[in-house]
Amino acid sequence: MLKYILKRLALLLPTLFGVVTLVFFMIALAPGDPARVMLGERASKEKIERLRADLGLDKPMSEQYTLYLKRVVHLDFGKSIKSGQPVMSEIRERFPATVELAFCAMIFATLLGVWIGVLSATRKNSWVDLTSMVGALFGVSMPVFWLALVMIMIFSVGLNMFPTGGRINIRYYFTPETNFYLIDTFKYLFRGKPEYFLSALHHLVLPSIALGTIPLAIIARTTRSSMLEVLTQDYIKTVRSSGIKEGRVIYRYALRNALLPVITVIGLQFGLLLSGAILTETIFAWPGIGKWLYQAISARDYPAVQGGIIIISTCFVLINLVVDILYSVINPKVRLQ
Repeated sequence: MLKYILKRLALLLPTLFGVVTLVFFMIALAPGDPARVMLGERASKEKIERLRADLGLDKPMSEQYTLYLKRVVHLDFGKSIKSGQPVMSEIRERFPATVELAFCAMIFATLLGVWIGVLSATRKNSWVDLTSMVGALFGVSMPVFWLALVMIMIFSVGLNMFPTGGRINIRYYFTPETNFYLIDTFKYLFRGKPEYFLSALHHLVLPSIALGTIPLAIIARTTRSSMLEVLTQDYIKTVRSSGIKEGRVIYRYALRNALLPVITVIGLQFGLLLSGAILTETIFAWPGIGKWLYQAISARDYPAVQGGIIIISTCFVLINLVVDILYSVINPKVRLQ
């Protein structure tokens, strides 16, 4: 297992290098002058040239690339053109919010999606199967912004059950340490103030459901297809003929082998959610990296765009590594191959 993990880690380095290189040249060769965007069209030529020199844009492309690689190795993405703050500090402030939201959305989508998929496969062509697959199709087809607005109108405005946005009630202000609010507020449970943690959890419900609906539908359909294929295998018939209970056959023998394609889907969907759910974060006023990155692209904030894309790409690659490791745990033949 250790040899397999080290081998997969070695394969990540060329991928990350390619991502870093691609991000640099896509931004560097994009039309427009960031110095002119920052200072405005009415700025004098002298001011623009001075700012270009400060940003290193007056140097040859090869020298810019070399300096860029040195900074990336030290996780130094420069300062944001828009805010003037270090890009890495802004990422540390906003990325945990996106990770927390994506993680809760994937827990919701995975648990419910796998259960629905197994239920549909074991009751093929029944009303349960038909209802589940129609619901999955409806979940994939619904626009996220429409679902989010409908949920706000029903559960926030109409029933007053959940807040319309934000990460925590303003009455429970605190100084975050990790910017993961569920982690930062967990300690308040032992201080006689559970309302801090409950408020953070309460604010996660609606955006997590809205964000996790599409992955849920995809996971449910993938689980059903994989389970139907596995249930027709000869070894499942042999296990059933030996007198083992049906529940154990389904969840111990069939589901374990059916999980390989499902894990791939879960990993890809989680990586996509980490890239920033712009619509969900905007509607629920969630201070994540998706909305921040969109604003950086609109403002031609090159350092922020480069830093954000590199961090997201790195997380995506690491998630694929975790998926590969889970593959080898579920099916040891993967390590031998």
